[in-house]
Amino acid sequence: MYTHEFRRIGTRLFSEGLVGGNFGNMSVRSGDGFYITHTGSYLDDPGEPVFVPLEGPVPKEASSEYRVHREVYQKTRHNAIVHAHPAHAVALSIITGEIIPRDSEGEMLCPVIPVVYGIPGSDELAMNVSDSLCLSKLTIASGHGTFSAGKTLDEAYVFTSLAEHSCRVLTLIQQKN
Repeated sequence: MYTHEFRRIGTRLFSEGLVGGNFGNMSVRSGDGFYITHTGSYLDDPGEPVFVPLEGPVPKEASSEYRVHREVYQKTRHNAIVHAHPAHAVALSIITGEIIPRDSEGEMLCPVIPVVYGIPGSDELAMNVSDSLCLSKLTIASGHGTFSAGKTLDEAYVFTSLAEHSCRVLTLIQQKN
């Protein structure tokens, strides 16, 4: 279930340089849980997603970021999450507590991109990302990567792409100054 959709979005993320190697993960809400990519999977060829219940034991094959996904689904109405490692977004998240896009798409769709903190795979990161995604469809974990959410994987992907585009524009502006 969801294999084709995960591969399609994963291929986009990989081809645009928003993920590399086996970085990142995706999930889709389903019933009393969600399907998530395998730990260590390549998003352009993720294999069969793993079902994780909203409560209880987690299969060992599930992505190490399952805590974030679980917490977001427990706290919000989002139905899909994309976690990526876009280089410009990660870089800017290290030097600032929030990112203010200056490009028209960023200003319109996400005028403030919050930056949150926590060790990857930790309960602290899960709480901070989920709290942020209660108010927004996009956040960046400092030094780690973007977490975007939406009704579909396509919508979450768009916010991931938006984050990197806005951060590239900001980087170019900073180089001119």
